[in-house]
Amino acid sequence: MKEQMSVETAKVNRQVSRWLALGIGMVIIQILLGGITRLTGSGLSITEWQPFLGALPPLSHAEWERSFALYRQIAQFKKQNIDLTLSGYQYLYLWEWLHREWARLLGVVFMLPFAWLFYRRVIGRILIWPLTGIFLIGILQAIAGWLMVKSGLNDTDVRVSHIRLAVHFLLALILLAAMVWLLLRLRVKGTQTRNYRALHVLTMVLILLLLKQLTYGAFMAGTHAALFAPTWPSINGYFFPPVHLRPGGFISQFCNDPLLIQFVHRLYAYLILTGMLIWYVLAGKTSPDYFLNRWRKWPLLLTLLQILLGIASLLESSSAHLIWYASFHQLNAILLWITLFIALYFSRQRTGLSEAG
Repeated sequence: MKEQMSVETAKVNRQVSRWLALGIGMVIIQILLGGITRLTGSGLSITEWQPFLGALPPLSHAEWERSFALYRQIAQFKKQNIDLTLSGYQYLYLWEWLHREWARLLGVVFMLPFAWLFYRRVIGRILIWPLTGIFLIGILQAIAGWLMVKSGLNDTDVRVSHIRLAVHFLLALILLAAMVWLLLRLRVKGTQTRNYRALHVLTMVLILLLLKQLTYGAFMAGTHAALFAPTWPSINGYFFPPVHLRPGGFISQFCNDPLLIQFVHRLYAYLILTGMLIWYVLAGKTSPDYFLNRWRKWPLLLTLLQILLGIASLLESSSAHLIWYASFHQLNAILLWITLFIALYFSRQRTGLSEAG
């Protein structure tokens, strides 16, 4: 009887794991589509939020004209894209529509299997709450996306709020981390024979540093901070930018001034690299058959690549090639984020692949 239950549990774990793996891949694509939407300046092209009716793009010339007329009422058109033609608007619309459409598809891919597995009573108490939490984070992420867009639908701002952009991005990262963690729980088992506490604590510190770094990456994107100092290793010839710091608005300046945002973004990159070098040495001191000993090169390599891609994106910030450098920079950041969570999971205990794997 116990063997039968164990086989059934392994089967359920495999099904849910494949579903989660698909979802993780789709979330990564969704984040990249969001980045391309921002880089092409397309984020404000659709001025309405219609979660269901908006699934179809304009299908006639009259519908396109109506959508374009709504776009012409906001500041981005009046102050930045005054010469934009209908065909140019359709190009902008395409990227934002793809971003929203992929989000809808992601919702369907989550909800339909979830409802089916719940109906068949395949999902037990152990899985129902984590999956419900993931669903709620996805809903919050979608709402944050619309609130971000709404911040730019006015007569004054040509861009969305970089603070709301960061919230939208961070919720996507949290969603991704939750899905990766649950996938690891389903696919990997451990014996709790050893606990690498120092390595585990350092991994958590690196995750927090990376979270802060990615927040400032969103600030960089939202304020176009790279254009204010497209130089490296200095910031227009300075280590610390020549900005007058006001005691009363100290925190606000570091969240809004483009040069200070770029300084903090660079500083966290150097801190993460330093921490990652220490992490690499610590991970190398684990037993030879331990997973982290073999895994340890990837976080370090991804960190080095991330810095190189960041420098390239900065130096090419005015170039037509920026979209490629910035997109790879974002993709590599996502992979580093996932890699650190895998390292965090494995640093908790000595583990091996489960039978479900």
